[in-house]
Amino acid sequence: MSDDTRDAEDGAPLTRREARDSSTPTSGVPLADEAFPTFDSGLIPPRPPLPVGGEMVDDGMISTADHNAIREQWRAARDELGSHVSYARDQIDQANEKIKERTGRDLVLAILIGLAFGAALLGSLLFIKALFVPFALAAALLGVYELSRALRASGRRIDVVPQLIAATLLVLSAYFAEMWLCWVVLFLSVAFVVVWRLIAQMATKDGRTYGDVLADAVIGGFVQIYVPFLAGIALILLNQEGGQWWVLSFIAIAVSADTGAYAAGLAFGRHPMAPRISPKKTWEGFAGAVVASLTVGVLLALFLLDLPWWGGLIFGAAILLSATLGDLGESMLKRDLGIKDMSSWLPGHGGLLDRLDSILPSTIPALCLYFLLSPWMVL
Repeated sequence: MSDDTRDAEDGAPLTRREARDSSTPTSGVPLADEAFPTFDSGLIPPRPPLPVGGEMVDDGMISTADHNAIREQWRAARDELGSHVSYARDQIDQANEKIKERTGRDLVLAILIGLAFGAALLGSLLFIKALFVPFALAAALLGVYELSRALRASGRRIDVVPQLIAATLLVLSAYFAEMWLCWVVLFLSVAFVVVWRLIAQMATKDGRTYGDVLADAVIGGFVQIYVPFLAGIALILLNQEGGQWWVLSFIAIAVSADTGAYAAGLAFGRHPMAPRISPKKTWEGFAGAVVASLTVGVLLALFLLDLPWWGGLIFGAAILLSATLGDLGESMLKRDLGIKDMSSWLPGHGGLLDRLDSILPSTIPALCLYFLLSPWMVL
């Protein structure tokens, strides 16, 4: 009998290892019962074939070759898109240079600045119309400063600080005071700058002739009438019932006339309109301004101002006439001063007055037509 049996018979306890070894079957046949059925090796699926050349062949995964092909296609598409963008940019730059050589304006910058000003204008008129007051005041003060500097550069004696003080009072009175007080403030503003110039001339005693002193005083009064007074007329119109829509409309018509004239003149311009005053303005450009202003006038009358279509034609024609005369008048003033632009603060546009030259004179017919066409407004 073995030692294990002897130990069991002797009653000596088995060790843990001896007990484990004794419970392990020596035949190598796995246990089989209802809880653990007999293992069938035939149920094991066959092993998939190994990838050839290091490539994955499973249907659910993308192979390395396909991944590299997709990457190459993506890079080719990206390079092609970049080449198209570069080509388009070169074409735009070349077209912009040609336009700049012909008109002296940077078209891209002009469009961007025009959009920025248009967004500020729309924001002030569409939501709270009182927000247009600081906008108009800032434009008037900047216009006065530009015009005063241009006149001083030509040899005129223009006092900038009194001009700015008078312009501020004139613009604010147009919106916050009664309408008739605007005329009183205009008279006081002109008298203020004229008297200031005369007193300053007497204090200087530089031997300036009587004619030059009188011209300086008259031109100083003209600055107040041309910029702040006309800007104040726009604020008088703004202060009326529904006046913000009329302000927006006459500005839109003036801008449309300017844009139509620019586009038509650039594309078809052959016959100068006033070569001695503005050689770049053509009759073809004026025809484009007529079409643009009348079309925009009719659309605004029907969908914004509640006017009949013929009221839009009258409105568009009146603003077209005032905008054209204002543009030619400012061109004549610049030619007399020997300058191309009032300033260079707005790239692509020149100065602020170069953009307000057609808008400022249009305030008068816009205010008059508001009172004339209001009885025909559709209720």
